[in-house]
Amino acid sequence: MTERATPIEAESPPTFESLLGTVAEMNTPVGFKAELIRGKIVVSPFSRLRYYRPMRALREQLQAHAPDGHGADTSPFLFRFEAAERAYGPDLFVADESAFEEEGRHADGAALSLVGEFTSVSTRDADWSEKLEVYGRIVPVYLVVDMQDAEITCFWDPSPHGYRSRTTVSHGTPLTVPEPFGFALDTSGF
Repeated sequence: MTERATPIEAESPPTFESLLGTVAEMNTPVGFKAELIRGKIVVSPFSRLRYYRPMRALREQLQAHAPDGHGADTSPFLFRFEAAERAYGPDLFVADESAFEEEGRHADGAALSLVGEFTSVSTRDADWSEKLEVYGRIVPVYLVVDMQDAEITCFWDPSPHGYRSRTTVSHGTPLTVPEPFGFALDTSGF
């Protein structure tokens, strides 16, 4: 018997819209969220309990300085970035509240004025590379709260090539959050 390669008929790769539909239909386990990262559906756990206080402190401070009509929250909403064919469920976000008046399950990433991601062992790489690249083209401010290194980094001034500016401070040091927020973030509780 002679061996020879046999072609396999494969379905074409799934589209961004079909992946979004799959995510919407998923029954993720309690305590987990699903996102579209690098063209794949990635399921990861929600933040650890010790993240609660810094997340609450950040949300409360951001809400007090949010642009008119924008709300700060930690609810598990998926924001779509169609040009990049990605959809993320940020740990914390500030977004135009009108984005939540639409039907559907995925908000437009253009509604975001700020995203905050709290790093964990399982999400750290995506927070520092994949998400930084996508957010850096459209989201005015991106905060990476690095829970492993006890630092917070603020990125701002998005461009087609990513953020043009960044500042990093250790937890406990005030961090300037630029416009449209324009205030010094108290990180002493982080």
